[in-house]
Amino acid sequence: MVRQITYAEAREHLSWTKAVDALQQGHHAARPEIADAFLGPGDKTLLNRSCFIPDFGYGVKAVTVFDGNAARGLDTVQGAMLYFAPDDGQLKAIIESRLVTEIKTASDSVLGALSLARPDSRHLLICGAGRVAASLIDAYTELFPELERISVWNRTHDKAVALAETCIHRDLNVTAVTDLETAARSADIISSATMARAPLILGEWIRPGTHVDLIGAFKADMREADNALLQKGRLFVDSRETTMGHIGELKIPLASGAISERDVLGDFYDLLGGQAGRQEASDITVFKNGGGAHLDLMIARYIAETMR
Repeated sequence: MVRQITYAEAREHLSWTKAVDALQQGHHAARPEIADAFLGPGDKTLLNRSCFIPDFGYGVKAVTVFDGNAARGLDTVQGAMLYFAPDDGQLKAIIESRLVTEIKTASDSVLGALSLARPDSRHLLICGAGRVAASLIDAYTELFPELERISVWNRTHDKAVALAETCIHRDLNVTAVTDLETAARSADIISSATMARAPLILGEWIRPGTHVDLIGAFKADMREADNALLQKGRLFVDSRETTMGHIGELKIPLASGAISERDVLGDFYDLLGGQAGRQEASDITVFKNGGGAHLDLMIARYIAETMR
């Protein structure tokens, strides 16, 4: 019998630590086969992300992305993840896509930070105040227990205030800030999850030793960091295959010649395979979280096994 797993029933049974472990284990398996398909207009898109990892399984995440849904009181992204067993191809689970995406996205970024950020990081700045930002607060506080404060910045300040207020009863030092530049200049880790089309994090603001985690850009016309930041930092991605060709964060500066493919020093297969990311405490590290079907599959497998 195929298990149908919803966000409501499964979320409380999952942990960020175990999700990050699932990504680490998945990257020690064979390299994946990945295929993405985009159908429909840019503001009403059907996205299918498919993956096969030998001895690990098969997965397909099918979602619609409707930009105008927020005004209708509906989720922008809706869909499901199908997880198939590696040995006999049986459909093992149908998982609500929101659950897979939420756990995958924050775990991806925190694994990047564990690989690249300074262990003595104490100040986290989060740009954005949506669902991803909320999950980043949870994931970073669990995996970086030495954090002393978290600043939240959002173009609509009231949303940052509302997110910070949800953390009061949890005894977390989360503060909504209005001055992005000042917060960025003092942060040890910056994690950005916005819908920006133009850079909002400038290289001139970033002090030595900072780790910058870029999540928001997922289309060809989207970016969160300017060329100066990409040029001055040691640049890494979660997956070369899923970030280089279609995400504006890298596609735009690559096309203009601001950076070259050689400037992307590695991805998770390199970092988790032993390649050094941060070489000096003073290094600025930049990590592009681009996602990918293989990451969805790793997390779907973890969710299915947990809820079995």
